[in-house]
Amino acid sequence: MDSVPRMTSTDMKPPASDRELRDQMVSRLIEMGALRSSGAVAAFRKVPRHLATPQTDITKTYGVEDAVITKTDADGIQLSSVSAPRIQAMQIEQADLHPGQRVLEIGSGGVNAAYLAEIVGPGGTVVSMDIDRDVTARAERFLKETGYDRRVKLVTADGEDGAAADGPYDRIIVTVQAADIPPTWIDQLVDGGRLVVPLRMRGMTRTIAFVRDGERLVSDGFELCGFVPMQGAGENRVRLLLLHDVPGEEVGLRLDGHPEPNQGALREALHMPSVEAWSGVTLAGDESNEHLDLFLTTVLENLPLLTGTAAARSRGLIASASPLGVPTLVRGGSFAYRTVRRTQDPDRFELGAIGHGPEGAELAEALVVQMQSWDRDFRDDRARIDVYPAGTPDEKLPEGGRVIDRPHTRVIISWP
Repeated sequence: MDSVPRMTSTDMKPPASDRELRDQMVSRLIEMGALRSSGAVAAFRKVPRHLATPQTDITKTYGVEDAVITKTDADGIQLSSVSAPRIQAMQIEQADLHPGQRVLEIGSGGVNAAYLAEIVGPGGTVVSMDIDRDVTARAERFLKETGYDRRVKLVTADGEDGAAADGPYDRIIVTVQAADIPPTWIDQLVDGGRLVVPLRMRGMTRTIAFVRDGERLVSDGFELCGFVPMQGAGENRVRLLLLHDVPGEEVGLRLDGHPEPNQGALREALHMPSVEAWSGVTLAGDESNEHLDLFLTTVLENLPLLTGTAAARSRGLIASASPLGVPTLVRGGSFAYRTVRRTQDPDRFELGAIGHGPEGAELAEALVVQMQSWDRDFRDDRARIDVYPAGTPDEKLPEGGRVIDRPHTRVIISWP
C-alpha cells in the first residue's frame, strides 16, 4: 500500500491576519487604479472593515469586488449593504477629499464613514445618515468598537432632506442609488463643492462626481456601478416587465420612465424567429461598453434594458444575459437589443443587434447605425452630464442633449 505523506508544521500556512488581508486588498486596489491618493490608501490600510460584518468570512470582507448584503426585505430585495472596497475607493477618489473638509454621507454602514474620517482628519467633520434605524445602529456599533464614534456623527433620518444643521458641506457622498437629486443636496453643498452620487439615468446607474456651479451641477467624471436603491421620499425604483415568466428562465424589460410597452405583443415577439445585424465595430475583450450604452440611450428614444437569466440564454430565448440589462430598442410589438460575437481575433468582439417581431430587422439596423456613429464620431469622447432645477426652460439647457425630467431636476446628457 502506498503511504500517505504527512503534513508537517512547515507545510501548513497559517491563515492571513486581518492586517495582511488589508494590505493585500490595498495592493490590489492600487493595481486596479481604484486607489490613487495617499490619504485614501492610508485609510484603507488602517480601518478594520471586517468588524462591521462579523458573520461574514473575513476573506470575503476584504475581497475587492465583494459587497456584503446586510439587510433585505420580505421579497429578497436588497435594502442595505457594505459596498465592495473597489466601489468605496472609486467614490472616495471621485470626491477628491482633503483634510479639514466637512463631509455628509447619505447611506450609512460605518466602514465608509470611518474611511472619510481618516482622510479629513481631526480638523474635519463627517456626518453619516440613513433612514433605517437598523442600519445606523449597526454603524454605531462598528464606529464605537473601532474608536471612530468620536469622529463621526450618525443621524437617523431620510437622506432626501440632507442634514442642514451641520452644513454646508464641502463634499456630499451618496452611497445608495438615486433617481433624482433633491434641492436640499445642492443647497447644503458649498459652491464649487463636489457631490458624488450613483445616479440612475434611463435604467443605467453611474456614480457621478458633480461640481456645484450656482444652481446647477456639472459632471467631472463618472463610473459604471450598482447600488441598493434609495428608500423614503426619494424612492423611485425600476419596474420589471416580464416577457417570459417560466421560473428560472425569466426574460424582462427594466423600465425607468420609458413609455408603457405592449407586453402581450412583445411576449409574442420574443418567441418569433430572430434576425441579426452586425456593425463591423469591434471592442477588445477587456474594453467596457458602458460609454457606448450611454451614447445609445442618449440618441435613441425608447431604450429600456433587456435582462434575462443564464438559463434563458442557454435555451436560446436571448443571446445576452445580464443582471443589469442591455439597451433594447422597442417599437410597438417589436424590439432589438445590443449583442456581440467573436471575431477571428480572439481578443476582439463585433458589436451587433438581434431583433424580434415584425419590425425586428428595422430596429436592429437602427441600433447598428448608431453603433457605427459612436465608433466614427464619439468613441474617444466622454459624455457630459448637467443637472438643472426642474422648471428650467429648454432654452437655458445645453443644446443637443438628452433631457431626463425628474420631479426635482432636469438631467441633460450631451456629447462633444
